[in-house]
Formats: sequence, structure tokens, C-alpha cells
Amino acid sequence: MRKSILTLEEQADIAEAVKKAESSTSGEISTALIPESSDYAFFELRASIFFGVLIYLMELLFFKQFSTLASSLVWNSPEWYVPMSMGLLSFFAGSLFYFFSNIPAVDRIIIPKKIMKTRVRARALRHFSESGVYATAEGTGILLFVSFMERRVELIADKGISSKIPAEEWQQIVTDLSASIDDKKLSAGLQKALTRCGTLLNEHFPGTEDDINELSDRIVILEE
Repeated sequence: MRKSILTLEEQADIAEAVKKAESSTSGEISTALIPESSDYAFFELRASIFFGVLIYLMELLFFKQFSTLASSLVWNSPEWYVPMSMGLLSFFAGSLFYFFSNIPAVDRIIIPKKIMKTRVRARALRHFSESGVYATAEGTGILLFVSFMERRVELIADKGISSKIPAEEWQQIVTDLSASIDDKKLSAGLQKALTRCGTLLNEHFPGTEDDINELSDRIVILEE
């Protein structure tokens, strides 16, 4: 069973931070967290094949030494024994690399950053639509979307907010929240980001007495 990125206590703290941030604004804030935004198996396989081929080329560079070693291990070995051994070793090396490529730190090295950026953005937009953040009465919903493996944050504002608050004003919030993932202070980073979102929203969308809480305050933990 996969360990939760956020504890239940941290999730409760984030929900309380959302509630507090929305208390002085008519804006609606939604938060979501996903372990990773896409299946990057193609890039993991490509890197594994490249690694296997690299091992094979290194074997060719030291073919004489490799042949001597193989002959000392198996006497009177047939001619095909050495190239077969080289191929099997390369295959094993590539397979082992594929196993280790599923480690997030390795994934972040072998997967192009542009690909991760595109996949996270697409997944955030999908959740923005599926969760109904886009469907608030006044178009004043925003989504804070965290993709953990990629160490990326997307902040998507609905049309009512984006028409008054340019994307540049959210950028520092996104940058600081992304840094909190690297520092393993995600819960604290999210709560700080939510406070700043509330302050920024209050400047342009102050709360009214008849405000209705249209979106859940709880953070959504996505599986895929």
C-alpha cells in the first residue's frame, strides 16, 4: 500500500487554511494533489534501451578482455558463447535500469522537463474541468494543483478571476509552493500559498454576506 504524501492531520490543516482564505473573499479555492500526472513508461523504456546499448558498446571496446574472462569461466566454450554473453549482460543491465527508472528521482532525470510540464498542465486542466472549479456562479474559482513526482505546481484561475488578476501575480505563489515540495514541507507550503491566494483574491473579490461555499475545502488526493 502506497504511503500517503499528506497525513490526515495535514489534510485537515489544509482544509482549514482553505476555509480561512475564503472567509474574506467571494473567490473559491480548490486544491488537488497527485503522485504523478502521467504514465512515463515510454521514456523509462527508451532510457533503459539506451543504457543497455551503452553497456554493449562498452563491452565491444573491451572485447578482448571480455573474451578472455569468459573463456576462463567456461572452458572450451563455443564461438557464439561470448557474443551471447555480451547480449545477455546488456539485456540484464537495461532491465535493471528500467526497474530503477521507476524511482522518482531517476524519473526526473530521464524524462524531459518540457514533457513533464506539458503533462502536468494537461492533467491540471482536466481536473479543473472534472471537479467543477470552472462552474462557479461568478467564474471565481481557482485551482491549486500539485504534481508530486514532477515537483510542479499549476494554478488555474477561472475567467472571472483571470480577467482581473493577471497570471504574473500568481507566479511567486507557484514558485514558492514548488520549492516547498523539494524541501519536503508541502503541507506548510500549501497553507502559506492558500493564505496568499486569499489575500490576493480579497483585493479584487471581497467577500459579501450572502457568499455560498460552492467548492469543498478538502484537498483532493488523485490516484492518476
